[in-house]
Amino acid sequence: MQPDLTEFCARHGLQKPANAPTRPEAREQARTNQTFSDKWRRFKQYGLEPEHKEFLFGWYCKKLGVPDLGALKDFYRAKKRVLEVGPGSGFNTRFIAENCPGEVFALDVSDAAFTTFENTSDLQNCCVVQADLMEAPFPDDTFDFIIADGVLHHTPDTRAAVEALYEKVRPGGQFFFYVYRKMGAVRAFTDDYVRQKFMPLSAEECYAACEGITELGRELSRLNATIRLEKPIPVLGIPAGMHNVQRLLYYNFLKCFWNEAFDYETNNMVNFDWYHPHNAWQHTDEEVEGWLNDLGVKNYVFNDANPNGISVLLTKPTA
Repeated sequence: MQPDLTEFCARHGLQKPANAPTRPEAREQARTNQTFSDKWRRFKQYGLEPEHKEFLFGWYCKKLGVPDLGALKDFYRAKKRVLEVGPGSGFNTRFIAENCPGEVFALDVSDAAFTTFENTSDLQNCCVVQADLMEAPFPDDTFDFIIADGVLHHTPDTRAAVEALYEKVRPGGQFFFYVYRKMGAVRAFTDDYVRQKFMPLSAEECYAACEGITELGRELSRLNATIRLEKPIPVLGIPAGMHNVQRLLYYNFLKCFWNEAFDYETNNMVNFDWYHPHNAWQHTDEEVEGWLNDLGVKNYVFNDANPNGISVLLTKPTA
């Protein structure tokens, strides 16, 4: 069978041979890869700057269900072979390799693989591989731990990606993945509307188009205003209680990300990351639980890291 050269040709600006096959999902993935190749060529120091680390590793603690940074380091010290899928800049791959006593691999189909390599090449226990996770060049039952944080919903089929990586986890090993959660009706409408407008743009055009959204997030955040809702709005997924105004808008109406730990360009990149990728699936807790049940997974936990996503940490059965 001839290989599908769609993604390779798109990445290198080549014309695909007339007799080369083209799978629809390969075309979709090639477009998504272009987004992330551009992103990680621009933001090579994301997560490596000191001001980023407190926020990002605090978030990893929540996702993995550990209390603090020390416990996160201990988590990786107990692993012998780890795979990170979709490492981005490689900041988390580096952290894992600095704390894991064994081998650490990073896998990315986009040019993020080159950025990760640049940022981890001094670590002898770290190896970076550029490949599609659906064809990951590792034997089944290989890894003590696989982490795919915010990656699998950017593939043509999230469930198929979960299943493909699950095969690479050894019995008794663990697998963490974070996928987008299906949001309320207004936010879902806005996401779809904006994405359809922004997705066809070039990366440069999309960064510029996101600037107004980023500014809105910044100015709302700097208001530091809160409101109390005595009654929930179930039809929109809005609970009762205290709400920061920027977070209320962010979670329920428009993703206008802002975090003071990041500079303006990095905040804008986070909004670009949401609206430009061709594939950006959203899922429900019940849907993800169905995947796990079909895989025969009994030991798993959904860690409540944030309302936008579903954080799953599972252990593969030993028999």
